[in-house]
Amino acid sequence: AGERLTPASGPVRLTRLVKKAGCASKIDQAFLKDILSKLPAIIDDPHIIVGVPAGDDAGIYEIGDGKALVQTVDIFTPCVDDPYTFGQIAAANSLSDVYAMGGRPITSLSVIGFPARNIPDEVMTAILAGGIEKMNQAGCAVIGGHSINDQQIKAGFAVTGIIDKSRIVTNADAQPGDALVLTKPLGTGIICFAAQIEKASSESIDAAAASMTELNKTTSELMTQFDVHACTDVTGFGLMGHLTEMARCSGVDINVIWDDLPLLPGVLEYAAAGILPGAIERNKESCGDRVICKDLPEQMLDICFDAQTSGGLLIALPSAKASQFVMALHRSGVQAAAVIGQATGKGKGLVHVETTGTRKIPSGIPAAKQAAAEKTASQVPCCADAVQVGTSDTDKSGLEAVRSRFVGFLTAASTPYGMDAYTKQAIAIALSVALRCEPCLKMHIKKAKAKGFTQQEIDEAAWMGISFAGSPAMVFYEGLRSQTS
Repeated sequence: AGERLTPASGPVRLTRLVKKAGCASKIDQAFLKDILSKLPAIIDDPHIIVGVPAGDDAGIYEIGDGKALVQTVDIFTPCVDDPYTFGQIAAANSLSDVYAMGGRPITSLSVIGFPARNIPDEVMTAILAGGIEKMNQAGCAVIGGHSINDQQIKAGFAVTGIIDKSRIVTNADAQPGDALVLTKPLGTGIICFAAQIEKASSESIDAAAASMTELNKTTSELMTQFDVHACTDVTGFGLMGHLTEMARCSGVDINVIWDDLPLLPGVLEYAAAGILPGAIERNKESCGDRVICKDLPEQMLDICFDAQTSGGLLIALPSAKASQFVMALHRSGVQAAAVIGQATGKGKGLVHVETTGTRKIPSGIPAAKQAAAEKTASQVPCCADAVQVGTSDTDKSGLEAVRSRFVGFLTAASTPYGMDAYTKQAIAIALSVALRCEPCLKMHIKKAKAKGFTQQEIDEAAWMGISFAGSPAMVFYEGLRSQTS
């Protein structure tokens, strides 16, 4: 009715506001291809050099004088909690498609979805500021944008670059014998998911953020000094999704040595613990039939399908020049760059993944982490605090086992899977009110505030419980609220 709502205030953890973080929020490759196949034919324009049918990183349009435009757009949900860093990642990710084609980005338009008035206004300011800072670093002017009021935050950019027609690099010209170079470590999807459910270390989170905010500018510029045949950036479809597409479009088969893949710290441990985002299974469904592996533990293969956000460039070039190229990258600050495999010959676009056995999935949890896990397990959630065990040693042993399993169930039920942690926290408040469990409610309100809930959001969740439980629940909540507010 024309009234302006009071903006929420307080800390906000962006990953708690979305169901799927980063490029894991993108539509899977197989579904996207099916939709694209049903679209009407694109106008026959002789100036189009690379268009929709190519399925490449960006479109390329000839503008004369030996020059062409490179155009792309990319948008996704937060993969980190800090708004400014998220804006930087959104920009770096959007620029990568232009860099992968060998182009130089010149202009961009921001695109953002934001739940206006529901979370602090400064969050949106920080996202846009981070994106602009990264675009400035790339020498790419932000000349406008578009915003929508959206319940789930998302941000990205439409980027236009320029390229010399004679230096266009696509994903479709890998040659038999070419070496394959990957320029950033894998594992951003796994780490972002681990962070979302509060299972990631600060070392892993910081390393992933540093990798995702790093521009692929230096790599793109160095490509022009070597005889690069093909390139693509590794993002939402995972290493295998982008690699099988390069193999298919180039008409070659590829061999990858798993032990040579650069990985972010902690990724092996998280995979061993089963901390794996759902995007891995979607990527397997899309291209898993073209990936062949022998004697490779499932967790190793899972890492290869992990959806990357602002990942590195995957480059095919003559094997004789690969070592020199990697050394040049290292000297220029691209420290993670590594040769990961080779195009073995003409083929049907199959990717063979092998292991030399030099890198293994951890078989157990390190002692320090085991102690931390036991400490966490002893902090029983919610109503399980009230469970009383028997007095005899025999009874205590038996009931402790039951209690432990019940606590495990509670922990699993509270973990984000299809539903995000923020929503589950609101449900926990509503149920605590409906059941009139005072210890539960106090604990869940404390957790909600730590996640960035406002008092208004806590009250709204509580009244959902009251609406089902009636007046006694209202009296219970109002009494407790007056004590804690």
